[in-house]
Amino acid sequence: MRNAALVLVAAISVVALPRGQITTYRSGIDLVSFGVTVTDRKGEFIKDLTGADFEIYEDGQKQELRFFSNGSARGESEEAPELHLGVVFDISGSMDEDLKLARTAAIRFLNTLREAVDITLVDFTTEVRVARYGQNDFPRVVERIRNRKADGYTALYDAIGVYVDGASHQGGRTVMVLYTDGADNSSELPFDELLTLLRASDIIVYSIGFIERQVGSSARMDLRVRLREIAEVTGGQAFFPVSAKDLDGVYEKVEDEIRAQYVMGYVSTNTSKDGKWRKVEIRVVRPGAANAVIRTRAGYFAPYKEPSLEGRHPR
Repeated sequence: MRNAALVLVAAISVVALPRGQITTYRSGIDLVSFGVTVTDRKGEFIKDLTGADFEIYEDGQKQELRFFSNGSARGESEEAPELHLGVVFDISGSMDEDLKLARTAAIRFLNTLREAVDITLVDFTTEVRVARYGQNDFPRVVERIRNRKADGYTALYDAIGVYVDGASHQGGRTVMVLYTDGADNSSELPFDELLTLLRASDIIVYSIGFIERQVGSSARMDLRVRLREIAEVTGGQAFFPVSAKDLDGVYEKVEDEIRAQYVMGYVSTNTSKDGKWRKVEIRVVRPGAANAVIRTRAGYFAPYKEPSLEGRHPR
């Protein structure tokens, strides 16, 4: 049986969809936006930067900053962009012993970000199920998480792909938190294509991996690397709690980071709709902050428009 279908069209936006349904879309990017985390060399967040403290370069060409917001507070824009929260929750059979800890992690984390305008819950085994809730429906989200039982195989990559597809139509900031043991054994979406899909999105991913029960240190290392890649390609981070006591530190780090993030955007001077990858570099130019560490995504795929057939003669 098919879990999800992935469609790649000329290196443009990628879409993952539920079984039996194949659709493509072409992105229409006007404002290119980035979530940006800035820390000092000690790892402390730098929260008081303004738009004038940043420079953005696309493929080496300087761009004009058109939008700037400081996390969830009011920035230089009239208001901060809306926050959309996604939870991708592994309830496959391999999660059986860690499911209680994962449930606790997900519910307690949702309680820390009550300013999110909606919550999309994707729970998965061999199948992928999606439901989106308004913030007032928080009790229903909790009930759904608590009532799920571990069973089946792990279609992790398909589940992330399905979430990214649905989130691609949302404006504002989108943050996805992944709870899994990381051992995909059922997806049709290959790992390298998943990374391409994440690069094409503007979602920030935080992976929370419960990998201590995986047999063998090499298996744990491989899972750790993959979950880190899934997060870091989007500008996010991965965490690997062992017990409930570790979760408080994870919540604090993720919550602080989300609230310390800058959101900025520009309209590219490159008007070509060729679907190609564009490398973006963001610099802090404030005097005295030359050693600041920036974490964000490395670029984006340009919008794509098929060449016009007008004026062409059939052979």
